[in-house]
Amino acid sequence: MNIKAILAAGALAMAGQAVADDHAPRDLTAHEQPVHDIYRDIIAFRTAAGHGQMDDMVAYLTTRLTAAGFARDDLLVTDYDSEGDPTQGLVVRYRGDGSANAKPIVMLAHMDVVDALPEDWERDPFTLVEDEGYFFGRGTQDNKYGIANLTGTFIRLKEEGWTPNRDLYLVFSGDEETGMVSTRAQARWVADNVDPAYILNSDAGGIGLADDFSPLAQQVQLAEKTYVTFDVTATNPGGHSSRPRGDNAIYDLAGALTRISQLQFPVRESALTRSYFGALGQSIPGELGAAMRTFAADPADEDAIALISADPGYVGTLRTTCVATMLDAGHAENALPQSASAAVNCRVFPGEGVASVKTALARAIGNEAITVTQRAEATESPMSAFPDEVRDALAKSLTARFGQAIPMIPTMSSGGTDGMHYRALGYDTVAIGAGASRPQDIYAHGLNERMRVDAFYAGLDHWSIVLKELAGG
Repeated sequence: MNIKAILAAGALAMAGQAVADDHAPRDLTAHEQPVHDIYRDIIAFRTAAGHGQMDDMVAYLTTRLTAAGFARDDLLVTDYDSEGDPTQGLVVRYRGDGSANAKPIVMLAHMDVVDALPEDWERDPFTLVEDEGYFFGRGTQDNKYGIANLTGTFIRLKEEGWTPNRDLYLVFSGDEETGMVSTRAQARWVADNVDPAYILNSDAGGIGLADDFSPLAQQVQLAEKTYVTFDVTATNPGGHSSRPRGDNAIYDLAGALTRISQLQFPVRESALTRSYFGALGQSIPGELGAAMRTFAADPADEDAIALISADPGYVGTLRTTCVATMLDAGHAENALPQSASAAVNCRVFPGEGVASVKTALARAIGNEAITVTQRAEATESPMSAFPDEVRDALAKSLTARFGQAIPMIPTMSSGGTDGMHYRALGYDTVAIGAGASRPQDIYAHGLNERMRVDAFYAGLDHWSIVLKELAGG
């Protein structure tokens, strides 16, 4: 699979779309305008934990859907308590005529976002701002583009009078970024009440772009690492700060964290990761691309492993990773600390097992007085298959978008999505998000999150093409 050769064949045809620098307002089509408006409106809802705006966003979406002709009986709103914070989930049923005699298809997205502090951003994170060829705002990538695109697609298809040949469902969760209480409950509800053929996820996958905005490949997420956090805690009798003692909880924790920082888990590989690196290595220049191709052919090659491991963007595809992310220590500035604790977040390679990672952390610390406690239940999920009909439908969408075929590369995400809970219940879950971005434009969870304006509009036909292929044109 030679991505460079494929891209070169259509470079001239796509150049105008790929590298256009004209940021003048565009005339929106009858489909683009309402999806833009939905996108604008839902970004204004601060659906981060603790802000109490999820019910407002759900009410807004249900109003848009009922106005388009969806019966209230086909909209299910459910209340949840996520770690003491109220949230909601939304399920939308698009009734089919049953002529396909096939199981339903479920599409996923999440309505919540990681919080953003307006004083830290260059622009208000809860106001959609178009500037310099980008849409800025919290959730522009993760995952309110998925919500707006899927909602707009259902509205568009309903207004066209289209009837699918099997039922279709949107399942929008309310706390994917925190406790995933709504996700677990919705996954169980889907298994008990829908039993779909498979799950399509908007919250991962997507199209990787080169520096000049030309497409490299559609990433297809078929697996994800297990998310788990451990609390590493040192305790001590403490005392007055004017009478220091030879041991100190903060120093003991610091030593433990230093040893964790030096812990390197063994390299893991699978057919999925080998094919991923083999394909991606065709488009990555220089030593890194060569290392990827070498690893695909020989996953024991130490030089290739060292080069890939040095890049934060790819090390997670090689092995389990653990990193300290939060600290909590001491109770007064004039007292010796009685406890010091750190959150150590791990992303566990499928098949390695959470228990073995906990054991590895304790062994690396080498101090029985320091405890390692798992913070919450972890969901370990298997890899999914890539159904042929989904592959064919996705290929048709990509050809329509770019005027030619582009590669589809199966991937494993280092981060976590709602999809893990459906995989854990035995459902193939395939993430084929419509977003497109360069690596340097990915600001999900960070400051000044953005999405390329032309990529936003170019992806709005994605789901309608896929669904018509899968559920009757």
